[in-house]
Amino acid sequence: MANSIALAQQFVPLLDETYQQASLTSDLDGAADLARQGANANELIIPMMTMQGLGDYSRNSGYVEGDVTLTNETVTCNFDRGRMFTVDTMDNMETAGIAFGNLAGEFIRTKVVPELDAFRFSQYASADNISKATAATLSTGDAVIKALRAATTKMDEDEVPMENRYLYITPTLHGLIQDMDTTKSREVLARFAKVVDVPQTRFYTQIAQKSGKVITGGATEKPTTTDETAGGYVKGDSAKEINFMVIHKPAVIQFEKHVVPKIITPEQNQSADAYKFGYRNVGIAKTYKNKSAGIYLHTKA
Repeated sequence: MANSIALAQQFVPLLDETYQQASLTSDLDGAADLARQGANANELIIPMMTMQGLGDYSRNSGYVEGDVTLTNETVTCNFDRGRMFTVDTMDNMETAGIAFGNLAGEFIRTKVVPELDAFRFSQYASADNISKATAATLSTGDAVIKALRAATTKMDEDEVPMENRYLYITPTLHGLIQDMDTTKSREVLARFAKVVDVPQTRFYTQIAQKSGKVITGGATEKPTTTDETAGGYVKGDSAKEINFMVIHKPAVIQFEKHVVPKIITPEQNQSADAYKFGYRNVGIAKTYKNKSAGIYLHTKA
């Protein structure tokens, strides 16, 4: 067990650093102390506050009584994915430890984080009552500026605070704005807390997550098999490509409830002379029901 603990201490900081560097949505992570554990393993309890508005003040009777209601909403984690890898001891020795040493970081950077970003964007894009717009094409910087101006105006009219508005946009469209190099382009981008380039491969309104297994189905006389052993995700059948999203951070519920790398050394492995690296990520990406105005979605037609 000591070897396993030492390896975990060595790799966990690397995993944290990799996530922060590669994740495009980590800025939206909520403060963990605002969410309490639910009754079940996959639940979180989120506090929600409602209150009454102003009333007439009377010089005789004074204030109108008001109520503040603090309720706890139970939300269910909707992201629960994992994978276990095996690296033979000899393979690891012959590569001077690179085979196992690089596995964790590469897996997080190239597999976990892209799917996590894509999942979050798809969840926010499919939320109810958010603001939406579409365009057949945005081929010029001026067209992109006008679309962004419409987004900020809509959020201003809906009284979404200026602070903590994040713009997620494809590199292509962001490049069109940067090529303008005008006061107009700088002014519109300055209205966001941060501008983040999102590759189109992570930017869909819907994704399909692969099970990592061979799926058998169909009729008994004509069974079908679907090979999903590669895992990961693909663009959903009915998905649209996203041009940009404006997300007000307080509008989303985004937490990582359980992220644990598991390392099993060859000495502990009862079935093979090999290292095993397991990774599981349980989290949530949803929107607050009363803050739908804090998300603006612009998609291709």
